[in-house]
Amino acid sequence: MIITKPKQLMMNSSKKLKIPLSVPTIRGNELKYIKECLEEEWVSSAGKYVDKFEKEIAGFTGSNFAVACVNGTSALHIALLLVGIKPDDEVIVPVLTFIASVNVVRYVGANPIFMDCDEFYNIDSNKTIEFIKNETIFKNGFTYNKKTNKRIYGIIPVHIFGNPVYLDELFEVCKERNLKIIEDAAESLGSTYISGKFKKKHTGTIGDIGCLSFNGNKIITSGGGGMILSQNEEYAKRARYLTTQAKDDGIRYIHNEIGYNFRPTNIQAALGVAQLERLSEYLEIKKKNYEIYKREIDKIPGLRLAPVPTYANCNYWMYCLQIDKDVYKKDKEGLLIDFLKNQVEVRPVWQLNNKQQPYKHCQSYKIEKADELSSKTLNIPCSVSLIREQIDKVLDILKQ
Repeated sequence: MIITKPKQLMMNSSKKLKIPLSVPTIRGNELKYIKECLEEEWVSSAGKYVDKFEKEIAGFTGSNFAVACVNGTSALHIALLLVGIKPDDEVIVPVLTFIASVNVVRYVGANPIFMDCDEFYNIDSNKTIEFIKNETIFKNGFTYNKKTNKRIYGIIPVHIFGNPVYLDELFEVCKERNLKIIEDAAESLGSTYISGKFKKKHTGTIGDIGCLSFNGNKIITSGGGGMILSQNEEYAKRARYLTTQAKDDGIRYIHNEIGYNFRPTNIQAALGVAQLERLSEYLEIKKKNYEIYKREIDKIPGLRLAPVPTYANCNYWMYCLQIDKDVYKKDKEGLLIDFLKNQVEVRPVWQLNNKQQPYKHCQSYKIEKADELSSKTLNIPCSVSLIREQIDKVLDILKQ
C-alpha cells in the first residue's frame, strides 16, 4: 500500500490548484506604470518610481523616512546593521515566525533567543518582559544574558499574519534596558493600533526601525521588494548608503565600507505604486472575507477562525483556522489532505524555529503556546481576489 504524504499531494496538485492560498491582485495602473518605465528605458535600481514609492509608503504609514529595498529580508538585514548589532551579540526573536526574521540575526553574526507566542501568534510580551527582568542583568548601559554572559542588544517583534504585537509595557522595558527594537512589519501593512500607548500608530513606526515586505503573497506586492521605516534621518541616510554598495564617490567608484546591492528596480517600484493606490479597497475586502469565514466556521463544532486583537485595526493578511481534533474528529494533517484533494491550497504555520536544524542549539524561553498553536492551525485561502463561491467551497470541505 502506498501512502501519499501531504508534501507529495502539494507537489502533485500545485499546477492545478483552483483556489490558491494568497496570490496578488492586479487590477489598477500596474501595466501603465511599468510600460512607462520600459518606454523611458529606466528599469534598474533607481528612477522616479522608487522615489515615489518611498514617499507614498512613508506618508501612508506616518513614518518620517522610508528606504526601499529589494525584499523584506534585506530590509531586516540592513536594519540590524543600522542599530549596531555586533557579532556575538544576542537578539530576542519569536519562535513562531517565518525563518527570515531569524536568519538575519545570523547574517550579522549574532545569535537568537527564542520567545513563546501569545494567542494572536505574536511574541508573548509578558513572557519576554519576565525573561528580561529575571534572566538578564543590566550593567554599564547594556543588558547581558545571565546564562551566556553575552550582550543582548535587540529584539525583533514580528506582527504575525497582520496582527500588531502588544508593545505598551514591552516598549518601556526595552528602553530602560537599552534594547533596540526592530519591528518586522512584513505582514502588517495597513495595521494600526486603536488603543493604548501607540493609538493611531502604524506597525513598523514604533521601534527604532521597522521593515515591510512586498513579496508576491503580501496584501500588496511589487513582485519582490521591501522597505525600511524610520523616524531617524541618520538611519535613513545610512540605509541608502549601505543598500547602494556603500558608494562614497559615484564617479571614481570609491567604497570605504562593505555595502550591499539591495535597492529595488524602478519596474518593481512602479508595480508597488500602482498596488498602493488600491490598498484601502484591498483592506476592506480582506476584512469582509474574514467576517464571512468567521461567522460560518465558528458554527462548526471543533473549528474556529482565530480572533484578531481588540486593541488594533488589522489588515487581515492571513486567516488562521484552528482545529480541535478531539471535537472535530480530524487533525490538521488530515484536513490538509482533504483540502489538497479538492484543489484548495492551504498551509500549516511555519515549523517552530527552535526546531529548525540551524537553531536547535539556541536558547529558548518557556515555549508552550507556540507548540499548541502550530499543532492545530492551518492558513486558508485569503487572496484579495477570493470570491464568495470559493469561500463556500472551503466551507463545504470543512462541513463534510
